[in-house]
Amino acid sequence: MSNLRSIAKAILPNKYHAAVSDIYASLRSLFYLGKSFTCPCCGRRFRKLLTHGIIPRPNARCPRCGSLERHRLLWLYYQQETNLFSENLKVLHFAPEHAFQKVFRRLPNLHYTSADLSKPAAMVKMDMTNIPCATHTFDVVLCNHVLEHIQEDEKAMREMFRVLKPGGRAIIQTPVDPQAAETLEDAGVVSPQDRERLFGHSEHVRVYGRDLTERLARVGFIVNVENYSEQLGNHKIKEFALANYADLYLDIYQCKKPELSDQL
Repeated sequence: MSNLRSIAKAILPNKYHAAVSDIYASLRSLFYLGKSFTCPCCGRRFRKLLTHGIIPRPNARCPRCGSLERHRLLWLYYQQETNLFSENLKVLHFAPEHAFQKVFRRLPNLHYTSADLSKPAAMVKMDMTNIPCATHTFDVVLCNHVLEHIQEDEKAMREMFRVLKPGGRAIIQTPVDPQAAETLEDAGVVSPQDRERLFGHSEHVRVYGRDLTERLARVGFIVNVENYSEQLGNHKIKEFALANYADLYLDIYQCKKPELSDQL
């Protein structure tokens, strides 16, 4: 549709350009009539999204880019609450989400590296508990839904802290039970069935409790916990199909490495 607008403006005199824009806006409104949901990750609008989940959630998965509720929430957060799209930053991204990596690799302001121990789509193979990078290397580390898979999660936290520059930050999201004061974990639980029963997923080794903040602070981070969906309001929660978002996945942990002056 936008191509037709461009062609019309190219062949018509300037005095008709405003009318062409008005017609385009009207056609666009008709095209989107009844399309209630917007995916911020790919920019498409839909009448409904796909059902997804072990317990099926309607309007959960984007038909185009595959984003889920937590991806759409994070994307909005990255766009509106961080400088990822505006400043020159060196970024390390663990277990990269496809929709995110596709955009981040193209941003000219980012020196971007994605990493994973087994995901083929990642740019480099890397063990998060032993990051092969020098201390004070990155401005930002992105780590979403990774820590719940790692037995030695404190090592991973310490490594993220180490490779960040002073003043750098890790943006972390992981399943957290807000009703639990302490993290539920047991290294003896190894069967997929038992892990799914206790931790909610066959590959998870824990469900964090409210003590996650303390665990992150213990390795040196200054932790700010943000329930970003509350800031968006009901209209945007509905528009971006975030209403299914479970309590376990709401919080975003903004973890800052202190400036050198703060560490003296």
